[in-house]
Parts: sequence; C-alpha cells; structure tokens
Amino acid sequence: MDDDADDTSEGVPTAALVGATGGAGTTRLCVELAATLARDGRAVAVLDAAFATQGLEQYVEGHVERDVTRLLRDPGADPRGHGLELATDAPGTVAAWPAYAAFEGIARAEAPAAAERFPDLLATLADEFDHVLVDVPPVASNAAVAAVTAVDRVGLVAPATDRGLDASQRLRGRLSDVGSAVDYTVANEGPAPAGATVEDDADVRLPTSDAGSVTAAPVCDDPDGEAFPRAVAEVAAALLDASPSLSSDEDGGLIGGLLGGE
Repeated sequence: MDDDADDTSEGVPTAALVGATGGAGTTRLCVELAATLARDGRAVAVLDAAFATQGLEQYVEGHVERDVTRLLRDPGADPRGHGLELATDAPGTVAAWPAYAAFEGIARAEAPAAAERFPDLLATLADEFDHVLVDVPPVASNAAVAAVTAVDRVGLVAPATDRGLDASQRLRGRLSDVGSAVDYTVANEGPAPAGATVEDDADVRLPTSDAGSVTAAPVCDDPDGEAFPRAVAEVAAALLDASPSLSSDEDGGLIGGLLGGE
C-alpha cells in the first residue's frame, strides 16, 4: 500500500457482511464492494469465513496455495503474499483469501483454538490493506463468531422477502448473544417475487444486477451509472465511510442522499 496515497486511506478498516440466510448474496456483495473501493485506488482484502459453501473461490483465478482455513489451522502460516488477485479494471487492487479445503481441513479450522486466530489474521491484513472485508454465513460456527466480533463494523444482508425479514430478526439476536451488533442492513432484491417485503429500516435495497453470473462479476469497477453499482456504492459510503466517487443524481448526490436520510 502506498504511504503517499492519503486520499485512499480514509474509512473503516474492517467489516463483515453477514448473511441472514444461506444464499443471501454476501459473497457477491463482498466482491462488488471490493471492486467499488478499488475504483478509488484502494487496496482491499476479502476473507472467506463461509467454509461450507466456499463461494469466494469461484471469483478468483489460480491455485489456492494458502486458503483461509489453512491460515487458521497453522499458527505459523503467513497470509502476506498469498492472496489471489480478483481481476478488475480499477486502479486499486483486490486480493482474496478464499476457503478451499476438504471436510477435515474445515473441521480443524472450526476448532476453537483455530477460530481464535481470526482476529490476528484480520489485524495482519488490515496493516497491509486499506480495507478488509469478510464474507460471513449465518452465525452458527466458531469462525463466524470470531469474524463478527473482530471486525469494526457488521453489515447484515437479507433477501427482500418475508423469509429474509424473519431470518434477519433471528440473526440480530444471535449477534447480540455473542457481543456483536448490526451496523448496516442490506435488502437484497435478487430474484425476489413481486410484492416481496423487507425490513422497514433496511439502509439500502440492492437491485438485481444485469450481470448475474460469477464470470461476469465484478461490474462495479466500471459502474456507468447503473442502479446496482450505485447501490453498492451506498453500502461503501455508510458501512465503511469510504465516500466512493460515483456520479451524482438529480436529487443532490448519491452520498448526500443516503446519509441525509432522503
């Protein structure tokens, strides 16, 4: 990270995006949020705490030499230099540490002693990058608990459906039980049916992206004023205090409209 790039060092260093349910869209949002931040020249790390689904691995190319479960299993493993680049057209960089392990490796990484190394791993990467994002499944494992209690802020991601509403309420209770809390909420419209409901206090509704496949992502490194990248930029602004540069709308600007409560 360039010490002279003071304009890219602002904002919250670490954040977790936690799914209220499986398939809530946290992995895609982590990738797109990282691309949005990289568009401003920032260096971003993405960690995968969803060991069971290992979805982040689909977004990167190359051999996963030191996946995140190995970093937790091995006290001497150093994450630096082993992140896989997520290809973007942005001036910044995105490096990912996906989960990519067999069941035995996942089980060992979920052991209490291994999960307790998560804060140290997070701190190491936070020293190297402007932001570290963590993809977290519904909180029901040692690694997920370690992630949500170690980051600076927590974003809750829920489908914009009745099921998503119920699940987000349960997740708030789980977070409270482990000493964490929700700082920001995202209602992911995705392929939700017409008339679907969502939390009344959701900070942003994330519309469906025109690029629905993994191979087409990320799209936020070149937003071109579309609704999906603009909504992701709202997440970056409020969750990470990052003030990403996107074009203003006619109501007084993307960032001003969100933070002003419009």
